[in-house]
Amino acid sequence: MLQLENYIAGEWVKGAGEGQLLYDAVTGEPLAAASTKGIDFKAALEYARNTGNPALRRMTFHERGNMLKALAIHLRTHLDKFYALSYRTGATRADSWVDIEGGIGNLFANASLRRKFPDSPFCIDGESHNLSRGNTFMATHLLVPKEGVAIHINAFNFPVWGMLEKIAVNLLAGVPAVVKPATATAFLTEAVVKEIIASGILPKGALQLLCGSAGDILDHVGSQDVVTFTGSASTGLMLKSHPVILRESVPFNMEADSLNCIVLGKTVNPGTAEWDIFIKEVRKEMTTKAGQKCTAVRRIFVPKDKLEDVQRALAVSLAQTTIGNPLNEKVRMGSLAGQQQRREVKEQVSKLLASSQLIYGSLDSVEVMDADAEKGAFLSPLLLLNENPFHTSEPHEIEAFGPVATLMPYDNIDDAIALSKKGKGSLCSSIVTGDDREARDYVLGAATHHGRILVLNETCAKESTGHGSPLPLLVHGGPGRAGGGEEMGGMRGVKHYLQRTAVQGSPTTLTAITGVYQQYAKGNTGGIHPFKKYFEELRIGDQLITEKRLITSEDIDQFADLSGDHFYAHLRDTDFNDTMFEQQVAHGYLIMSLAAGLFVDSYEKNPVLLNYGIDELRFTKPVYPGTELHIRFTCKEKITQDKKEDTDIPRGIVKWLVEMLDDTDEPLVGVATILTMVRRREE
Repeated sequence: MLQLENYIAGEWVKGAGEGQLLYDAVTGEPLAAASTKGIDFKAALEYARNTGNPALRRMTFHERGNMLKALAIHLRTHLDKFYALSYRTGATRADSWVDIEGGIGNLFANASLRRKFPDSPFCIDGESHNLSRGNTFMATHLLVPKEGVAIHINAFNFPVWGMLEKIAVNLLAGVPAVVKPATATAFLTEAVVKEIIASGILPKGALQLLCGSAGDILDHVGSQDVVTFTGSASTGLMLKSHPVILRESVPFNMEADSLNCIVLGKTVNPGTAEWDIFIKEVRKEMTTKAGQKCTAVRRIFVPKDKLEDVQRALAVSLAQTTIGNPLNEKVRMGSLAGQQQRREVKEQVSKLLASSQLIYGSLDSVEVMDADAEKGAFLSPLLLLNENPFHTSEPHEIEAFGPVATLMPYDNIDDAIALSKKGKGSLCSSIVTGDDREARDYVLGAATHHGRILVLNETCAKESTGHGSPLPLLVHGGPGRAGGGEEMGGMRGVKHYLQRTAVQGSPTTLTAITGVYQQYAKGNTGGIHPFKKYFEELRIGDQLITEKRLITSEDIDQFADLSGDHFYAHLRDTDFNDTMFEQQVAHGYLIMSLAAGLFVDSYEKNPVLLNYGIDELRFTKPVYPGTELHIRFTCKEKITQDKKEDTDIPRGIVKWLVEMLDDTDEPLVGVATILTMVRRREE
């Protein structure tokens, strides 16, 4: 019997005792045993805080992102091993692809997210704020990695994706993790972690694994830690109410199973593209992963006059699903994760039948291919019908976590919205409609109760990722029963593991603290032109104050002719009564162009490779003929760029604060942040 190991404090160790037996979901044969008995959970958390956390905090966002990329590339070389184990959880090839390669894809996605952060261990959050008339006192917000550890308590249905989508975010933020997968499928999680550790890519203490009970781990969490949970709402509530979680105000992110729903629009009729899309989407959501997805459709709302047509179409579609051994290429739906899971699903369906009737499938028998229907945890897709959804509570409160959904009628779109809310909060909802007004009404009416809403129609269906697919750049979570949490979501997810702190002081001091130039801070003037410096030689605050340039009416006329912009305010003979201007005014883009002419050193080749773009540009004061313009040009921020090819020129992006001033110096005529690509000396 295989004994799963725990990875604790840099060592692979087995728990004491016989542990919990794990079974092959397809054959019912004992597969492994898992135990965490004897593990010192307090010591595991301290090791993460004292060893893993400092190592990750010293790394920059870019270094952490490149670490995730290297890890994803490494794991892709071991796919065959992972797939072989995944089949034993009852998952088909397609199911396993979502779990395994979807999880690895999450690493890649979060690795790419590094480009939205600075090449430093921390970052500024949002805009800075000038708090004084004399420009000597200001404030900004910093985000720094927490000094604790992320404790991830995961569900059984996605043993790879569930781990990787979470650790990708906390590792990018600079926080280590202790992962506790659901025991039933922990053998697959263990195999992935063994490859992660063997790669040597992560620093020591960045990742630990518990295969078995979570023991008393929550007794030892602190205010700098973050706990995440994926699973049932009842278990989540129990964990969230732990006295230490409450006493220490430990951030707790919960993603709970919910009564997700799909709506067929009133305007959709049999034979249309949207009708076929709807039937296909419902079948996919009921049978993918044998319905064992926290995002799976549980409630199906259709117009009352189309109820019978939908019922017949779904029955035909579900009948095409071949169930059996996931190793067989003809099989489209495998088994549930185990016998215990099958028993629980049947119990929940029995409760649903108190107010609904079974219109497709059987609780007692299922035809399977290349497998034993009793030894394996197989179950037929089960479609129920509830004709009184406003007067019965069961379909809106009871979830059968398997290939089970309930069909219900509605009269109008307001009824559909109201029924969707009876689930008291879900991870996702979908509406299939070709009517954009109907889509708008549903989304705005239902959004308060759903973490994500998909609008499906003929235009997007071919490329849509589908109802049940959480994506790295979108939040994954939902209000109410769904747990009230948010996972992933691009930069939003990373911020769960960062502490936001407001910092006040002088612009010069905050520039020194943040590593980003703050407007009105003291600049580094003198020396060679900033454009003659390589990326490494530039210092934040390097500043150039240019000569002056007289703006004439001829300049404005010529720019109007050259650009074709003959807006009335730029013409000499305009009657300026009842306008915002006193006389002919210079084009904003003329001012920006002249600014470039003042600060660019263009006489000889230099380390600046190209102009990369403008992030912000504002024209704040009219410029009339006779005005003398000069520029305060300051190095604001530096971001190293990775090479995509070995032959690429080593380079980085430099952000420059461009302040355009007239004879009065204040207020500014205009302000911009321009980006240049600058050569690095170092390979």
